[in-house]
Amino acid sequence: MSFSASGDKNVEMLRDFGLTANQAKVYLAIARLGLASVGQISKTSKVRREDVYRTIPKLEKLGLTERILGTPNKVRATPLEDAFSGLIKREEDAAHKKAMKLRAEKEEFLKHINAQRLKPPVEEGAHFAVVSQTDQILRKGLNMIKRAQKEVNIITSADELMQLLTDYASFFKAPLRRGAGIKVVLGMPESFEPILRILNPKLQEFTSRKGSFEIKYLSQPSGHYLIADYKEAMVATSTEGRLAENPYLWTDDENMVELMQTNFEESWNTSINASAVQTNSVSEKVARFVGELKPRDHIIFVYQSQEAKHSVLFHYLKAGLEKGEAAAYVASEETPSQIREAMKQFGINVEEYEKTNALEIFGYTDIYLINGKFDIKTTMSKWNKLHDEAVARGLKGLRVTGEMSCFFEHNLVEQLVAYERSLHRVLELPIMAICAYNAKMLAKARNSINLYTELVRAHGAVLFAGVDDELGKIEIRKA
Repeated sequence: MSFSASGDKNVEMLRDFGLTANQAKVYLAIARLGLASVGQISKTSKVRREDVYRTIPKLEKLGLTERILGTPNKVRATPLEDAFSGLIKREEDAAHKKAMKLRAEKEEFLKHINAQRLKPPVEEGAHFAVVSQTDQILRKGLNMIKRAQKEVNIITSADELMQLLTDYASFFKAPLRRGAGIKVVLGMPESFEPILRILNPKLQEFTSRKGSFEIKYLSQPSGHYLIADYKEAMVATSTEGRLAENPYLWTDDENMVELMQTNFEESWNTSINASAVQTNSVSEKVARFVGELKPRDHIIFVYQSQEAKHSVLFHYLKAGLEKGEAAAYVASEETPSQIREAMKQFGINVEEYEKTNALEIFGYTDIYLINGKFDIKTTMSKWNKLHDEAVARGLKGLRVTGEMSCFFEHNLVEQLVAYERSLHRVLELPIMAICAYNAKMLAKARNSINLYTELVRAHGAVLFAGVDDELGKIEIRKA
């Protein structure tokens, strides 16, 4: 290995290990020369001869060099692995000594403060604080859990909970010993097997405690937050990224905590136990997902078979019809008559719902391509009209779905993207919508990856239906 004795980068790297600039230059020169006299070292390192004499003993003390006796004496570098291991050990020892000293000083300081009976000033009223550093977020959240006397409520992801229970189990055990309850709502995983394999042993550690530890699941939890004893709360400013990567807002404001507690209770009451969702039944998973949809939800659904398309979209419309909502289906790959017959076989009472205009089945030329042309304003106006008519008939709302294949068949992909963008991730219209895309058509489109990315960005969640020997594997995730 070759070295530049005075290269700025090499010198700076060695300075990170605690060497001065001259020490780094002299060491690099020795390492490059192999066995050298002071004069050779000075010439190569461009460090004055007298400074080299002063530096060599310090390098020896650090374990980086050794003197070879002779006339004149010469110096050589110790093996690189040994040299750097020694430097790292030296830094570790120094850090350990400093930490021990600070601990001792902390105890001394606390004794001094307590002896004077000094107390920090008490500020009246509610407080808000932004906690931005990862270690601060973890420390504050874990201490909230540890101090809890009555109840801890958490909404987070399965990965984050597993990390907390693996690394910080003691913080959860403390409130359980006091008889407090811990309730956690997690996002619905695609597969429960790996999660339960890790979570179950952890939860068994808590079964002998006085308190209770309960976990439930929800397809799309709103936000990540922690509430302790109904008195203080922390909420993530973003759900993107890993645990504590984004700033959190902490508060003990009574109104804010009550609002978050109300939101948690709504999520808890609509979530379900793991035992109720450990199933391979696609239809059950779809039914849960569509049952949780709300007005203004805008979903992109990608399917690879007609069976998957029917299962998801018919479950979706049936759930609305049974709740007293209106439902509209725009057919593209199949005719309205074919869709109507498939709905009957699925178990939807098509004649009864059509008689009351609760269910309407259209061809794509009725909604999208009118007189061979697509116009965003015209289509949006039709959706508005359908909603207003449904409400006027006493129905509770409107959910719609449309097969988007007609846009591909008529070379209207750019217009399609513009249309989806105009709808936005959250619909401005007071309806809920699932836009159904045939995966094969998406794959054949020009710039298919960019197109798919654009379409996903225009929606609030993505629903996939893959292919297997039967219906397919259902996967649901946020866009």
